[in-house]
Amino acid sequence: MPDLSALLAKIPDEYKPIAALGIGACMLVFLVLLHGAGLHAILVFRARREHHLRVGRPRLVAALLLFSSSVFLMLSLHIVEFLVWGFALIRMGLIAHINDAIYFCANAYTTLGYGNVDLGPHWRNIAPIMGISGLFTFAWTTSALVTVVSAHRKLIEQLEEERVQEVQLRFALRKEEWNSLKSERDSERLERETVGAQAAGASLFQWRRIRRAERKRIEELRSAKVAEIEELRRNEREEERKLVPGEPPKNLGDKK
Repeated sequence: MPDLSALLAKIPDEYKPIAALGIGACMLVFLVLLHGAGLHAILVFRARREHHLRVGRPRLVAALLLFSSSVFLMLSLHIVEFLVWGFALIRMGLIAHINDAIYFCANAYTTLGYGNVDLGPHWRNIAPIMGISGLFTFAWTTSALVTVVSAHRKLIEQLEEERVQEVQLRFALRKEEWNSLKSERDSERLERETVGAQAAGASLFQWRRIRRAERKRIEELRSAKVAEIEELRRNEREEERKLVPGEPPKNLGDKK
């Protein structure tokens, strides 16, 4: 790879400011294209994960993590871009130490403009071009972030609504289960009272036959209530699946 610092040193001093503008413009275009590709990848990643959240169970924590990761990736993209500027300045021999290059590029890229590192009188035109590249990319990120925030708000609203409906369905299920169990206990008590009245004054043989019939009847009542509760739970699972767009229906006999 050619020594860029040696090639730049051969440029006459009166042409170095113009060369600085040309180098800065090329770097600006490259970084804007890099930024666009990175933002596109981040937005595609978010859209795919958001689709999974919309068609799955209402997971609010996962939605918050998705939003946080999107913001972190955008920040990482900007860090990569001023690191690219720093690497370019090191390769061109304009700054000797990597720490100074990163510090200078971070200040110029974010248009803060303070610091004690300078590129020299012939190459200082690169600094404003670096600031312009930061303005371009930050403006682009801001517009993308507005889209992300808007989509995140709509996603949270949908998940909150689905969560409320899911809680209501489960509460209704618990109430139906309780009513079913109460009905089963009332039926058992009535059955015992009826058998007790029939067994009064009966012989030992008749008493045993009545008790066997009572136990059998109670077992039938309990089996019927267990089947009824299981049917309620299957119906509740199906209702929850209907709340999830795009989820295929499952057999009523399937269990979680």
